[in-house]
Amino acid sequence: MAAGEEQSREYLRRHRLPELLHRLGALLLFHRPERPREFLIQVLERVMAGRRAEGEYPFLMDEANVDAMFSLLDVLGQGHIRPAQYREGAST
Repeated sequence: MAAGEEQSREYLRRHRLPELLHRLGALLLFHRPERPREFLIQVLERVMAGRRAEGEYPFLMDEANVDAMFSLLDVLGQGHIRPAQYREGAST
């Protein structure tokens, strides 16, 4: 691998840019804002505020979404799921 390519990969890894871009893309597809550039700016501002402990990081799913997903996996209403159910839910 060329030195420039290795430096580029290290830069991406060090700054966790693939994860950030993946999350931003997922947020865009989930919310489908009319003004995507402004939406992305707002999300990045929230990320910066979260890093400064002035706010929360933007998440794709809120607590209501997690509760709904859990209830779909906990079909018997037991209040817990098996590890296999968790893996199945996490893979979809």
